[in-house]
Amino acid sequence: MTNEIRTLAERIDTLETRLAYQDDTIETLNQTITAQWKQIDLLTRKITELGERLQDAEANAPGPANEPPPHY
Repeated sequence: MTNEIRTLAERIDTLETRLAYQDDTIETLNQTITAQWKQIDLLTRKITELGERLQDAEANAPGPANEPPPHY
């Protein structure tokens, strides 16, 4: 029975070690995902802002006056 207990104790130690590494990995992944979402939000806002600026620039751009085409 002592041998069985020793074997079970070793298995428990192994599982606890693996669990500790997995917990650390999960925490690292959570931090990475959080940072990526912040960056995605920032980039989405910038793209929206640039789109609005482009629309404003196109709306306020002078139309072609009586200018000859570039090939003249």
